[in-house]
Amino acid sequence: MANPYEERRMVEDYLFFHYAEFGEAARGLPVPAEAWGFPARVVSQLLDGGSKNSSALDVGCAVGRSSFELARFAERVVGVDFSAAFIDAAKGLAANGSVSSSVALEGEVRQDFAATIPAGIDAQRVSFEVGDAMSLNSGLRGFDVVLAANLICRLPEPMRFLERLPDLVAPGGQLLLATPFSWLAEFTPPSNWLGGKPGSHTSREVLAAVLAPHFDLEFEKDIPFLIREHARKFQYGISLGTRWRRR
Repeated sequence: MANPYEERRMVEDYLFFHYAEFGEAARGLPVPAEAWGFPARVVSQLLDGGSKNSSALDVGCAVGRSSFELARFAERVVGVDFSAAFIDAAKGLAANGSVSSSVALEGEVRQDFAATIPAGIDAQRVSFEVGDAMSLNSGLRGFDVVLAANLICRLPEPMRFLERLPDLVAPGGQLLLATPFSWLAEFTPPSNWLGGKPGSHTSREVLAAVLAPHFDLEFEKDIPFLIREHARKFQYGISLGTRWRRR
């Protein structure tokens, strides 16, 4: 089956999700402003910016906004995503600072917008590469910060990624996770869900049990997010955001 995240329409939708201003998305409608801008907020609301943050890894970076936000705090940031189309878009932004795009407005009418890296970010600190979160390059290890936002419940085998985390995060480093635990069989076989089954532990409980041997939970926050489908239709979700400290 073809990877939907390689389609141009999906790239455009994610560029809008990552970079569009609230006014461009809401267009005067009563849209909850606190849920817009998730890729930036997941960094600002979870990261302990006062810790040593010389290197950061963004797994499942999509078109790169969170990676660029991490560059406000880290000298070196690596963004990794399974979609080559997403990585191409992120590299284009890193090289040019802005790219022109469009998204659905109504029917066949499109809304033009420019995806632009915010001011104050040194894009030269950020590099992007194609990679599989369940089988990351062995050279990726020992980062001061590792972020995985809305990734876990989109992986066919999330445990493979979770088991790699102690190697990815340096001792004393931060692990930033955000997930709505929206398990869908089209992405993750039910046998691989962390929870979501009658009589089973919750996904949060399973996640905590998996991380407990190597990480301490420092902070937890519900982080809402919005994805616009067209001018009058939005997907609203709430990710469980957590910050863990590597022992």
